[in-house]
Amino acid sequence: MMIKKTAAAAAGAAAAGTIFAYTQTAEATFQPSVDTIMLVDAETGQVLLEENAQQPLPPASMTKMMSEYLILEAINDGDMSWDDEVSISDFHAELSHDQALSNVMLRTDETYSVEELYESVAIYSANAATMALAEHMSGSEGAFVETMNERGEEIGMGETLREAGEAMGSDSLEETAAAGEGDFQFVNTTGLPNHLLNGSHPDGTGEEEDNYMTAEAAAVLGFHLVNDYPEVLEAASIPEMTFREGTDDAIDMMNWNWMIEGTQSPDLDYEYIDGLKTGHTEAAGFTFTGTAERDGQRFISVVMGADSESHRFQETESVMEWGFDNFSEEEIFAAGLTPEEQEEIDVVNGEAESVGIESTDSVSHFVMEDEEEAFSYDVQLDEEMLTDDGALDAPVEAGTVIGQMQVSFDGERDVRYLNDDMGRDLTVDLVTTEDVERSGWFTLTMNNVGSFFSGLWSGVTSTVRGWF
Repeated sequence: MMIKKTAAAAAGAAAAGTIFAYTQTAEATFQPSVDTIMLVDAETGQVLLEENAQQPLPPASMTKMMSEYLILEAINDGDMSWDDEVSISDFHAELSHDQALSNVMLRTDETYSVEELYESVAIYSANAATMALAEHMSGSEGAFVETMNERGEEIGMGETLREAGEAMGSDSLEETAAAGEGDFQFVNTTGLPNHLLNGSHPDGTGEEEDNYMTAEAAAVLGFHLVNDYPEVLEAASIPEMTFREGTDDAIDMMNWNWMIEGTQSPDLDYEYIDGLKTGHTEAAGFTFTGTAERDGQRFISVVMGADSESHRFQETESVMEWGFDNFSEEEIFAAGLTPEEQEEIDVVNGEAESVGIESTDSVSHFVMEDEEEAFSYDVQLDEEMLTDDGALDAPVEAGTVIGQMQVSFDGERDVRYLNDDMGRDLTVDLVTTEDVERSGWFTLTMNNVGSFFSGLWSGVTSTVRGWF
């Protein structure tokens, strides 16, 4: 049994009064100034904006988000401690002194705690420190990179370029990416092109290979990083910290995310931003996966291919503000809703002839302004609980689940999520509102007798009519 009603039709039944309440005038469309951009709700994974989000591109140091993910995973799983000491190889020490790259100075005759190396990665995007942590965790950077790709598939970043390339008969990541195939590929832990590693690129990767991610793959990674390990924002939001303070190797690490208040560009400060990861190489341009929270609402954005440091941050603020001004999570249907045209359900053999029904929980959804007419619900009763006449057989207890209310969005906007398993379950139970006791034996007997004579009389009258 199914009944469909719109949100507008149900508004009068909502106990809380008005279902939607917007206080700002919203612009329905956003015109990006970069070719590749994405905006996602960080709680549900709903995609709010996308442009060229399925084209694999070099992500530069946004690659380090996966390195950070695996580090935090190891800490949370107890496989590694913040106090663990990390030794430095000759290559990592040499690379850490390359002033053309973002680095903190490392020495082979020193050890460094996991925590201080991690902070240098999260705040200063330190490349050699990232590699040293990877080698400490997995024995080699190559083994760590294998785990990066495996975990990427596991969390839903999509198909690797290598798998897509094999399917299309290509053995080149660049050719596969240019064809728009695959979603991501990690060839090292930092996001540097392998050719900058002077032949010391990870085993199993090519010297001329680079990392790739679509904007959507980056958004999925950012989504899981923020939700699985929210402590990532503790370090990511630090504007400045001194590495090895009080030593000859001390270096002031200014956060490359200039939107963080207290960094080097006050004109780019954005009070709601608290992460996540910048990137820049010649091939990638200026990239940034950002996250911001305003009034309890958090977004994740991805900007790729900006033409300057400032441009990537300005575009991030613009798309964040557009999102905050245009979208909000609202209660669509209140808990305790009595479905229209199904306010109650018949009861047989009971002391009452019917019983009321209502929804158990409220239904909320991420919406734009003027979408209040675009939601409807279907009432689906459990046929196995009903008699052939569609009634409940007494006794009936209050709170008995007798079906579901399934809410759907019927608007013009395409509502989708980063993965099929994301989003909200828009189905709530329908339950009976009160007890209905079963009638006593005398009442049931009399009802049965009445039914018998009623049937008998109907048969007689039909026969008599047949004589004329």
